Amino acid sequence: MAVWLRCLLLCLYLLSGATHAALSSPLRFGRLKYGGGGDWYANPTSVPNLIAAVRSRLGLEVDPNPGIVGLTDRRLFDYAILFATGHGRIAFTEAEARLLRDYLQHGGFLHVDDNYGMDESFRQAVKVLFPANSLVEIPFDHPVYHGVYDFPGGLPKIHEHHGGPPHGYGIIHQGRLVLFYSFNTDLNDGWESPDVHQDPPEAREAALRMGINIVAYALSH
Repeated sequence: MAVWLRCLLLCLYLLSGATHAALSSPLRFGRLKYGGGGDWYANPTSVPNLIAAVRSRLGLEVDPNPGIVGLTDRRLFDYAILFATGHGRIAFTEAEARLLRDYLQHGGFLHVDDNYGMDESFRQAVKVLFPANSLVEIPFDHPVYHGVYDFPGGLPKIHEHHGGPPHGYGIIHQGRLVLFYSFNTDLNDGWESPDVHQDPPEAREAALRMGINIVAYALSH
């Protein structure tokens, strides 16, 4: 990536008005430990591999070890981005939803990637998280698909589960995408180490590129 774009991402992030402590260096990314019984710990190599790609390709100073973050953890606001995945049920209590909503509305960002099986419960959890908002499909011309790498057709398809194309949904707050939900794609599987799923290199590369786009958007808006 060009040096000017790396600098632009950093400058935009620093000027974005984010109020949480994630403005400190290095940036920290977290894995969300959610309730409901689902396997929040799935795909353990995925986020560290994405962080490594972000560090090497964007030149950003990111802690190489993602934290494990519960929604009542007082360190929540220390994280620039949260990631969540799993196959099972996800649920937020009212208190957890209030804290997560506050985090998202004050500069935080959450990417949720359905690892096959969490879609129905996650949509219910979003109703608790944002009672006045619904998930909306993110159009293909949205910056999240074009920030660093170009995805004119939206999300890449990494693994086949439901059949049909992948979908990117989100919650928009005051013009900013604060929650991005990738469905029917399995980006997290594509971020995992090559020996885990034996995905072809081109699938892993597409997944990493899309992950970098998500990170770049989150840090610059």
